[in-house]
Amino acid sequence: MTEDARSFEEVVAELEDVVRRMSGADIGIEEAADLYEKARALHDAAAARLEAVEARIAELADPELSEGGEPGVGKPD
Repeated sequence: MTEDARSFEEVVAELEDVVRRMSGADIGIEEAADLYEKARALHDAAAARLEAVEARIAELADPELSEGGEPGVGKPD
């Protein structure tokens, strides 16, 4: 399964696993660098999913966004 097909929760769980492995004292510098690189990619993937969900929620909260209108325009105060 590619990272793109994983859910936010799956990506975060794998990120947590990588962080646990990095915390171990029994890894070498090369493995630590590899794990850091993987952690960075997982973080970026999780952040992208979170941003997408936030945009979706904002659109659902303000239907004018999905209709091409400006948010909040024409709403009563």
